[in-house]
Amino acid sequence: MKKLLLSAIVALPFIVNAQKHHEIGISAAASTFYGDLQPNLIPEDNRLMRPSFGIMYKYFVNNHLGFRFAANYINLTAADSVSLNKTYERRNLSFTNRMGEIYGGIELNLLPVGGESRFKFTPYIFAGVGAFYSNPFAYDNKGEKHFLRDLRTEGQGLSQYPDRKVYPLVNAAFPIGGGFKFFIGKTVMLCGEVNLRYTSTDYIDDVSKTYVNLDTLSRYVSKEAAAMAYRGNEHYYWDGNYPNYKFQRGDFKGNDWYWTAGITATIYFDAFGNAKRYLQSRCPRIFGRGQ
Repeated sequence: MKKLLLSAIVALPFIVNAQKHHEIGISAAASTFYGDLQPNLIPEDNRLMRPSFGIMYKYFVNNHLGFRFAANYINLTAADSVSLNKTYERRNLSFTNRMGEIYGGIELNLLPVGGESRFKFTPYIFAGVGAFYSNPFAYDNKGEKHFLRDLRTEGQGLSQYPDRKVYPLVNAAFPIGGGFKFFIGKTVMLCGEVNLRYTSTDYIDDVSKTYVNLDTLSRYVSKEAAAMAYRGNEHYYWDGNYPNYKFQRGDFKGNDWYWTAGITATIYFDAFGNAKRYLQSRCPRIFGRGQ
């Protein structure tokens, strides 16, 4: 333990004085959802993986430690109709959610990559905090689009259910993940990573608690609200019975997750913070001294 502490003290000046750098780039990924309408971390059906993309900026204070900031478009979907679980299949709910996300976090390279380091690749981990805009929608059996929050499918905002508030459109996300990065040449950094987000909401898919009285929904919201709150009656084998009031619709014990797996390509700037010095060191002199 003493040797480890002594080594850290000796290495500290080199870490502090290590070369700072910046990275700017774009990302492309496959995104998916983990929650009430998709209860498996890895989807059973690859049709539930959707394309997402974004932009990224990183600032590293040394070759190990950096800060990352991202803005992403996240596309999520899930449907009971593709589930292998017969209970979920009979529920027959579905959703799509096209979300905007921003977050900031800390990134740690496990090897000192970049600058004068001999390492041109490294595994890395990261964690952060952010926010995302979420407004789930679904299509009815006629192909018409409905934003599910507006339909208040679990009685949110109705006086008959005072414990159920309308859920917010903007929620918090807590990304955590890791990946592997390497240089292509001297200026391009290519990263493959997995990014999981735990969220502050259980309504990314508009499903959380129990059914409410469908007649109440039909009367005080709309017939469309009742039709989209329970869709088992669209099955040919429907038994003619609607779920009883307070019969479980979702699992309220945990909030929703979403995650992405993809590739980020960034441009590495070792002197981005000092444009004058950067240009002087790379631009040829046009006029001689004294001219």
